[in-house]
This record gives sequence, structure tokens and C-alpha cells, in this order.
Amino acid sequence: MGAPLPFTATADVAHVIQGRAVSSAQSRRQPVFNPATGAVCRQVELADAAQVDAAVAAAKAAFPQWADTPPVRRARVLFKFLELMNQHRDTLAAMITAEHGKVFSDAQGEVTRGIEIVEFACGIPQLLKGDYTEQVSTGIDNWTLRQPLGVVAGVTPFNFPCMVPLWMFPLAIAAGNSFVLKPSPLDPSPSVFMAELLQQAGLPDGVFNVVQGDKVAVDALLAHPDVKAISFVGSTPVAHHIAQEAARHGKRAQALGGAKNHMVVMPDADLDQAVDALIGSAFGSAGERCMAISVGVLVGDVAERIMPRLVERTRALKVKNGMEPDAEMGPIVTAAARERIAGSIASGVEQGAKLLVDGRGYSVPGFEQGFWLGGTLFDHVTPDMRIYQEEIFGPVLSCVRAPDFATALDLVNRHAYGNGVACFTRDGHVAREFGRRVQAGMVGINVPIPVPMAWHGFGGWKASLFGDMHAYGEEGVRFYTKQKSIMQRWPESTPKGAEFVMPTAK
Repeated sequence: MGAPLPFTATADVAHVIQGRAVSSAQSRRQPVFNPATGAVCRQVELADAAQVDAAVAAAKAAFPQWADTPPVRRARVLFKFLELMNQHRDTLAAMITAEHGKVFSDAQGEVTRGIEIVEFACGIPQLLKGDYTEQVSTGIDNWTLRQPLGVVAGVTPFNFPCMVPLWMFPLAIAAGNSFVLKPSPLDPSPSVFMAELLQQAGLPDGVFNVVQGDKVAVDALLAHPDVKAISFVGSTPVAHHIAQEAARHGKRAQALGGAKNHMVVMPDADLDQAVDALIGSAFGSAGERCMAISVGVLVGDVAERIMPRLVERTRALKVKNGMEPDAEMGPIVTAAARERIAGSIASGVEQGAKLLVDGRGYSVPGFEQGFWLGGTLFDHVTPDMRIYQEEIFGPVLSCVRAPDFATALDLVNRHAYGNGVACFTRDGHVAREFGRRVQAGMVGINVPIPVPMAWHGFGGWKASLFGDMHAYGEEGVRFYTKQKSIMQRWPESTPKGAEFVMPTAK
């Protein structure tokens, strides 16, 4: 195989409604940049309330027939979609690299993890099975079943333009719902391409729709009476707003927010593994992951042994155009994001953290206009500093020192976020206690980024999740369906006369 082909399309990105590309000359537009070059490569349309209403109307019209389609036939459409996704994995990865900036191999990994959700959704006939009790009372049988909600929507972030939508719509569609996706306008092309693949797979028009846009589109989805549930992944303030507005409008909400993921390194940890884990999880995808490790909690004397190695590895990072085969980190997604991250670095210096590697001012020869930022490493960070408290969402690793395990665990548990955590140790007791006592939704023991597999579900605790159910897995099936209980008795076994008391088992 030769080198992967870059994504170089220049056509404007429009909406997909009722199986067709929908565009309007009067629509607001926003530039889509290639972060490596800093150049505008295309424009994306931004939907108004009327275009959102058209997408929801198309989904509502398609819902009854799709919901009545037997689950095994819905699964067959997803099996075909799965085949097409595997065929076009590198095409999607090149789109992601061109519009987000992450390195191509990382983009391939994103697509693969999304494909695993499709594989899980293909088992929907098994996942929709209900429960049955014969003779729950004399002559009465009782069973439960799960039915689709109707029109559901997803609002997804820029950092995983393929994987996060795939957390949502395959399960929603497999369960019999119709779907409206509102992707990030920063990297909109993968959403349209996946819509095309769904159409090729035989999905009926209107079951899956894409509205490009910003807050206007999100607010329209939140307020629309025909949208029954909304899934969201993004920052904590927006996630909180989504959950509140969804509740106010009587919708289900699954709103995943921000993170400040800690990795506790015990003195007995394998230092080679710990260094690899900190470097890869902090700087992979330029730190633009909700599961990135942004805080290293160094216990006891491990700090003195590990810091020189972290400095060396951070300085040696290969930061370049993501289509380069040896690239380890690409650019920041936008110039504004780069400036925001640089501001966070400046605040760390002002508040007394020790800046050991400064990524500001980084440039890549031949790509001088790109949105570059090198890896940044702080030591002696304390909990009262902004860089410790706030999610930076960039290639910044803050190291905190703790005298013992109890202090390290308390540090993690007192933080406002509780998305993902990790502990590196050889001690089974420490590992067990960390897993049991840590206040976070996803835990890794010698695993730096513990993103659960497709059948387990993804979600944090505390300010990292608003709503009761995690994404994908069986939790996702429950989110996109509602339970119905049916009790049945036939005339031959029905007692004579009116009954005026609460029925009980007889």
C-alpha cells in the first residue's frame, strides 16, 4: 500500500435532509480550516431554525415505518453500513486529519473505535429482548418490552467528528428511532460522508439527517417538541445547559461534559511504561481529548526519577503535519484554541508553577501559518492553580507531587471533574483500593486512557456527566428506548364481578 491520500475537497459542506444534500444561498456560512496550513479549505453552512425544523419533520415522517421494521432487518442495514465503514476507513481518517489536525494513524484509530459501536449495534435483536413472567397472578402473564422514542438528536464535538457521532446514531437507529445529527462546524465533512454511506447501505430516507450549525441549531433542537431525546458531548458548561434545557422541554438528556483526568504514578510503577503512558495520553491528538491525561500525580520519590525523562520526551515530540507517517502530534484545531491554550500556559507561570517545557511559539517548516503548539510540561503544580482546576484541552501536562497514596487519592476525588483516571502500580492492594474508592466513571490500572469497549459504555461522574445514562453499550440501548409493561389475561380466566381493591398476586 502507498501513502494515504490527503483529503483536498473544496466544495461547501451542506445539510443532509430526507436523503438529499440541502443548501441555501441565503444561509450563514463559516470557514473550515486546515489546521496544518492555516488556510480556509471550504465553507460550512449554518442551519437556521427552519432548516432544523425541516430535518426534524423528515425524521418524524420516516419514524413510523422504520420503527415497524423488524429489528433483524434494521440490523441488516447496519451490517451493510459496517462493511462500507471498513472499506472507507482511510477516507474518513484523511477527512479528520484535514479538518481537525490529528495525525492520520490516530484518526484511523478513531474511526476503528467508532466502527466497534456499529458492530455492537448490529446485535440489536438480542439487545431489545424483553422479560416475561408466566402466571404472575392466577391467569395473568406479564412481560416488558422496549420501544423506540421517536426522533432523537445528537450534538457532537470537534475532537472526534467520526467516533462520537457513532457513539449515538447506530444504536438509536438500530433501536428503531430516527436521528438528527448536529456535528461541529469545525470539521463537518465526516458527518456528511457517513450519511452517504448509510444511504448506500439501504437506510430509508429521513431516518438519518444532518444539520450543520452552531448554537442556533442546537437551541432549535432543544426547543423542538418532536425531538424526544438529545445526546451531547462537549464542555461542562454547555453540557449543563443542554441537560437543563432538555429537562425544561420534557426531553431525555445524555450530556457528557469536560474532564481533568489524573494519572497517579506510584513509586513501584514501571517507569518506562509510566513515561510512555503520560507522554502518549497527554500529547496524543494534541491533548484535545476528553480522556487525555492532563494531570500527573507523582507519589513519593517517583517525581525526582520521572521528571527528567518527561522533559526529554516532551522536547523530542515529533510535531508536524498529521499526514506525515512519523508525526506524533499535529496542530491545534483553530487559531483561537491555540491562543486560549497559550493563555492557560501563561496563567500557570504567573501562579508559580514550574514551566519545564514551553510549547508556545512552535513552528513547522513549510507550514508556518498552521496552528502549531508544542508539548508543554509543568512541575510543582498545586490545586489552587487555574491550570489544575480548569480543562485546558490542549498539549499541556501538569505534574502534582503527593507524599503518599492516600493524599493522591484524595486529590483526585476532590476535583470537580470525574471522567477518567489511571493508576500505575505493581501493588495489587493499591490497584484494588484505587479502583474501589476513586470517584470517577472510567478507571485504568496501568492503562492510561481507559475508554470502555463498545459493549461496556462510556461516561464520567460529577461535573463530567449530566444525565443518568452513559453513552453506548447497554446504557445506550436503554437511553434510546422506553420500557413498556404488558399484563394479559384472557376472558376464560377472568373472575366475575367488579374488583375495587388493589390487585395482588393470587
